Amino acid sequence: AEAEQLRADLKEATGELKPKKIIKRLKLVENFLESGNRPEWMVLTVIPVIPPELRPLVPLDGGRFATSDLNDLYRRVINRNNRLKRLIELRAPDIIVRNEKRMLQESVDALFDNGRRGRVITGANKRPLKSLSDMLKGKQGRFRQNLLGKRVDFSGRSVIVTGPELKLHQCGLPKKMALELFKPFIYSRLEAKGLSSTVKQAKKLVEKERPEVWDILDEVIREHPVMLNRAPTLHRLGIQAFEPVLIEGKAIQLHPLVCSAFNADFDGDQMAVHVPLSLEAQLEARVLMMSTNNVLSPANGAPIIVPSQDMILGLYYISMAREGMPGEGMVFGSPEEVEHALEAGVVHLHSKIQARLKQIDEEGNEVWQRFETTPGRVRLGALLPLNAKAPFELVNRLLRKKEVQQVIDTVYRYCGQKESVIFCDQIMTMGFREAFKAGISFGKDDMLIPDSKWTIVNGVREQVKEFEQQYMDGLITQGEKYNKVVDAWSKCSDEVAAAMMEDISAMRKDDAGAEMEPNSVYMMSHSGARGSPAQMKQLGGMRGLMAKPSGEIIETPIIS
Repeated sequence: AEAEQLRADLKEATGELKPKKIIKRLKLVENFLESGNRPEWMVLTVIPVIPPELRPLVPLDGGRFATSDLNDLYRRVINRNNRLKRLIELRAPDIIVRNEKRMLQESVDALFDNGRRGRVITGANKRPLKSLSDMLKGKQGRFRQNLLGKRVDFSGRSVIVTGPELKLHQCGLPKKMALELFKPFIYSRLEAKGLSSTVKQAKKLVEKERPEVWDILDEVIREHPVMLNRAPTLHRLGIQAFEPVLIEGKAIQLHPLVCSAFNADFDGDQMAVHVPLSLEAQLEARVLMMSTNNVLSPANGAPIIVPSQDMILGLYYISMAREGMPGEGMVFGSPEEVEHALEAGVVHLHSKIQARLKQIDEEGNEVWQRFETTPGRVRLGALLPLNAKAPFELVNRLLRKKEVQQVIDTVYRYCGQKESVIFCDQIMTMGFREAFKAGISFGKDDMLIPDSKWTIVNGVREQVKEFEQQYMDGLITQGEKYNKVVDAWSKCSDEVAAAMMEDISAMRKDDAGAEMEPNSVYMMSHSGARGSPAQMKQLGGMRGLMAKPSGEIIETPIIS
C-alpha cells in the first residue's frame, strides 16, 4: 500500500528535490517487498556488548580511571534506556517520551558509527568518541593497522653501507644484530652442547658475550639466509635473501650490484632484516629469494644486476683504445704474456696490440685465435666464461653502460646462472679497481667553455635588438616578438652546447704524437656513469632560457 501511495505522490510531485526523495523511499519499499523481509525485523531490541578486554578500564594514579570510548557510548545507551523505561512506567507526557526515544536512537547510532547520522558525540575534551566502526575502518583501523601488515619478531633495521668485497649472495650483518636476531637458536645450541643447563644460564652467557657464544653464532648463521627489505617495496625485488657475514660495527653491508633492484644508495638509507624461521621458509628464501636467483628484472626480463657509476667508469676506461701509445703493434702469444708486458710497463692499458686468445668454436673445441685488441680488453676477456656464444668480440669494443648490460645479458642467456653471477662479481671488482687506478676526477678547468660562445651570443643579442625595434615600429605584435626572441635564444643555446661538446670530445695528441686521455667529465658522461650532456651544457656552455613557476618561458636567458 505504501508503494502505491508513493507512486501516486511521485506523479504529483514537482520541484527539484521532492521526486528524488520519493524515488529513494520507493526503492527502499520495493526492495523490502521483493526480498520478503519484514520492516519490523529492522528494529534492534537487543544490542551486542563486546567483551570487557576490548574496552579496558585502566586505573591511573590519583584514583582516577582512564577508559575506552566504547564504555562511554555504552553508558549513554544504558542511561537513556533506563530513563525511558522509568518515564513509560510513570506515564509521562507523550512529548517527553518521544524526546527520550529520539535520544536513545541517537546514542545507539553513535555507538555503532559515531558521526554518521546527526552530530558527532564528543567526550570531555571535545574529541569525537571512537565508535565500533571507527575501530575497524581507515588506516588506524583493525584491518590496515593490524591485519594487512604487522610488526614482526626476529627483525631489525639499520643504516646500509656498501660492501664491495662481498659475494653477490652475501650481506654484512652486524654482530650485535645477529646475536639478538638468532637468540633462541643460540640458546638451544648452548643447551645441546651442554654449555648451559637452563635457559636462564644460556641468557647469562649470551649477555656476557662469551667467546663460545660467538663460535655458536657462527655455526647458527652458516647456511641460514636472512631477508633484506628496503621500503618502499615497489616490486618483488624489494625483498631479497642473502647469506649473512658477521661484521664489526653497526651498519648492514649491502652488495653494490643489488642496489639498483632495491633502488638503494648509501646516503643514509635504512633497511630491515628478517629471519626466516621454519625449514620451509629457509628453503624458500634460498631457492626463490636469493639475490643470485633474481638476476632478471620482472618488469622487462633484462638483467637488473648491472654495474653502475664507478664500475661503469672503470670498465669504460679499461676498454679504451688510443693511438700512439707505447708498445703499439706488438704481438702476444697468450693472455699471460700480455699481463707480463703490462706489469713491466712495455705496453699501456690502451695500446693497440695483437694477441692470441683461447676461444671455443661452434663444435665446442678449443681454438686459438688472433685479435686486434688492447691489453685492457684482454684482461676483461679473461673474465668471460669460455663459451661459443660468448666470444671475445663481446668485450673487444669500448664498453659503455648499454654494452655492459648487453654483455651480462648474453652471458646469462648462454652460460647459465652460476657462471654469470661469478662473472658479474668479477667485473664489479675489476670496474672498481680500474676506476680507482685510473684516478679520474675533475676540476673546474675540465668544463671547457667554447671559444665561439661569445661570438654566437653577441650575434643573437643583435637579432633580439632588431626584434625589439620591429616591435617598437609596430611591424610585429608582442606575441610574435616573444616567440621570435625565445626561438633565437634556444637556437643560440643549442649552438653553444654543440660547440662545447665538439671541443670536449675531441681527441688531443701530446708532443710525442700519442693520443691523450679524453676529458674526464666527458668520459663520465659518455660511459653512462654519471652526468648528462644537458648538465655539461649548463656548466660549460650556457644555462639558457629558464621557465617561471607558472610554466611560461622568461625572455631573458642566463648566458654565463
